[in-house]
Amino acid sequence: MLPLKLEEVAKAVKGTFIKGNKNIEVKGVSTDSRTISEGELFVPLKGEKFDGHDFIEDAFKKGAVSSLTEKPDTVKSAESLILVEDTLKALQGLAGFYRNLFQIPFVAVTGSTGKTTTKDMISAVLRQRFKVLSNKGNYNNLIGLPLTIFNLNKEHNVCVVEMGMNAFGEIKKMAKIVRPKYSIITNIGQSHIEKLGSVENILKAKMEILEGMDENDTVFLNADDSSLKSIIGQIKQNVVTYGIVNGDIKASKIRFKGSTATCFDVNILDKVYNFEIPVPGKHNVYNALAAIAVGIELGIDPEEIKKGLLSFMPQKMRLEFKKGLRNSIIINDAYNASPDSMRAAIDVLRNIQEGKRKIAVLGDMLEMGEWAPAAHKQVGRFIEENEIDFLFTVGELGKFIAKGALEKGMPEKRVIECDTNEEASKKLESIIEEYDIILVKGSRGMKMEQIVDYLVSRGKDK
Repeated sequence: MLPLKLEEVAKAVKGTFIKGNKNIEVKGVSTDSRTISEGELFVPLKGEKFDGHDFIEDAFKKGAVSSLTEKPDTVKSAESLILVEDTLKALQGLAGFYRNLFQIPFVAVTGSTGKTTTKDMISAVLRQRFKVLSNKGNYNNLIGLPLTIFNLNKEHNVCVVEMGMNAFGEIKKMAKIVRPKYSIITNIGQSHIEKLGSVENILKAKMEILEGMDENDTVFLNADDSSLKSIIGQIKQNVVTYGIVNGDIKASKIRFKGSTATCFDVNILDKVYNFEIPVPGKHNVYNALAAIAVGIELGIDPEEIKKGLLSFMPQKMRLEFKKGLRNSIIINDAYNASPDSMRAAIDVLRNIQEGKRKIAVLGDMLEMGEWAPAAHKQVGRFIEENEIDFLFTVGELGKFIAKGALEKGMPEKRVIECDTNEEASKKLESIIEEYDIILVKGSRGMKMEQIVDYLVSRGKDK
């Protein structure tokens, strides 16, 4: 982070200096008193079960140079305090101020699924030419995104950020902070439909990303997504589309290279280029196409783009292949789940040529509200349509996946319903044969990596 004087910080957050030296410089920003470093500003946030104001004094003991606060009377000893009305809004205001110190292009990615992979592929491509900062892990919300921006320094010349959301207005706030020159909307699905009420509302919420853009900026859209295709004519910014069926940038001749790579062709300026990505799945072709489109827009040569995509490394628990019990292959896709990502993962399982039997272990998809039973049954029907050998379900909603598969004609002996991860692990252990391929997927709250860890550890024991 570039150093900021506390006087600048107070002005940026519309705060009032209560005490301290206004000329002291801040070298970083932290919301966690446990990990704060010397010279940083502490921002105490409030949650349902905690209040960061309780830890202001701890932050000073670890070297904080100042702290924002909504409750100055509760702090017994502090060298420097800045009074604000709302610490979260102040954090975001400071991030917006800091972002404006950099005259570099920002690339923002949102969508129902594929956000993280697309963001990471774009970053990998742009790193062939630029020094890139991107957000890590789940730093894609109204807290994580500001903290990411504070990591910008003079060496960076592009910033790539992912924007997630749970409600209307969240992406709008992030877009106003970031002011992206380039934005990507990957797709529109049913993630968060419980809170937003309809796919139409999800589309509306994702389109908030445009509110931080100027008319001469560029939006990249997946033209094979019917919701996104329907709004192309309504967008004031420049639009570049990509897809497999439709799009300015189109993939053809998709082929799977074993279980760990996917190849496809793209015609760029009347020349056909062969691309390879080190991950399986047709859905990852869409993510790569977004990266290719952004790379071309920023003037990167197709050969450099190819190198960038080959350097991409998927994050943990996203189609992560591991060796399990009896030489089985475990596909750990337990990071999260929605109907679209479930179908994408099942499609990967179906297309893997090596191995013996194919087993899907699927848990509840959360935050689906009244749509949950029907959505889970649809996934079950998709399982049987794709000729998966065994289906294990975990959780109450998982029973609807089983029901859908049975209704579609999957034999009862191939459908095993489980209440817990432990039960699923034990039953899987009893039926796994040499070289089986096992997909494990469910919402983050289901913690289905516990099944993966068990099967992998049992494989090491044998």
